[in-house]
Amino acid sequence: METDKIRIAIVDDHTLFRNGVASLMSEFAELEVVFEAENGQQMQAALAKHPAPDVVLMDINMPVMDGYEATAWLKKNKPGIKVLALSMFEDDLAVIKMIRSGACGYVLKESKPRELLEAIKTIHTKGVYINELVSGKLMRSMGEDDDIEISKKELDFLKYCCSELTYKEIADKMNVSPRTVDNYREALFLKLNLKSRTGLVLYAIQNQVFKF
Repeated sequence: METDKIRIAIVDDHTLFRNGVASLMSEFAELEVVFEAENGQQMQAALAKHPAPDVVLMDINMPVMDGYEATAWLKKNKPGIKVLALSMFEDDLAVIKMIRSGACGYVLKESKPRELLEAIKTIHTKGVYINELVSGKLMRSMGEDDDIEISKKELDFLKYCCSELTYKEIADKMNVSPRTVDNYREALFLKLNLKSRTGLVLYAIQNQVFKF
């Protein structure tokens, strides 16, 4: 039985990369590339001419209108469109800023085509892409496992992780030492089976610990 294809758009100012991703994604039967754009402004114009995509693959650093502004515009004006941030580096603060703008996850540009396909399918069906940020097993919801106990201090730290504060600034806000903040972070990584600050942020969003 044939199912509807997931419509995607690619917004990236590097033409070769953008064209390459479009070509590779077009090879998957599950996907349909509806348009490409080199910045947020071009994306806005393309949205008026083409069918709305289900998922936009969004570069972060672009001229004219960057990924932050373009994602925030989509969240306000086209909330049904999911944004999957494309990141060159595992830069937690940049990705967290994208999530604050409305992105539902991110993939590294060096990801393999099938990994990108799985990210698109996951964000389309589940709303949040977390697979790259989880090691060992799928994300668990708070309260799903009785063995997970998060202290009030750890919960406070988790909420601060959703800001753009550095770990040192979080320590200052919580009136604790940087070492104590490190301990909170490592404890949560262990309890939640995560390995990055971005993973903590997506966990907080998924479990409604913090809303943007």
